[in-house]
Amino acid sequence: MHDTVDLEIRGIPSVFIASEVFIDAAASQAKALGLEPARVFVPHPIQDRTDAEMQVMAEQFVDQLLGHLSA
Repeated sequence: MHDTVDLEIRGIPSVFIASEVFIDAAASQAKALGLEPARVFVPHPIQDRTDAEMQVMAEQFVDQLLGHLSA
């Protein structure tokens, strides 16, 4: 999230992606940083997924991700 916030401060539209298990941690960190960066949460876990599963997930969330970048 720190990188996303840094990029946003520099005027570079950014979105961070994390698995749903990190929703509460992201909210706490955003509050501590005093910013609400754009974020997309995907199903957990990520690391055990095959390339094919990751492709399906990417297709499911790309519109949400792009929506944050074009807002």
